[in-house]
Amino acid sequence: MGLLNALFGKSTNNVAEYIEKGAIILDVRTKSEYEGGHIKNALHIPVQELGNRIDEIKKLNKPVIAYCASGMRSGSASSMLKSNGIDAINGGGISSLQRKLV
Repeated sequence: MGLLNALFGKSTNNVAEYIEKGAIILDVRTKSEYEGGHIKNALHIPVQELGNRIDEIKKLNKPVIAYCASGMRSGSASSMLKSNGIDAINGGGISSLQRKLV
């Protein structure tokens, strides 16, 4: 297992499986990035705010697919969510995730 996989999870996470489980799509990019275009119905919580909003996500009681521009911030976000007992995967970058959702 490579260092990036160890830190951020495998890039081959089964997005379809999480969608079937009713997962929330979480956009962890900045406000301006989100406003420039996002995945339909994505919940927007910038990665910098995520630590303060964990309870908000826990209350949704659903798995989470996090995404950002490249997959780095969403990797950090999914690790943080997992460490707080939330079933989460790194969906990677927005372009890659959009292709998987089609």
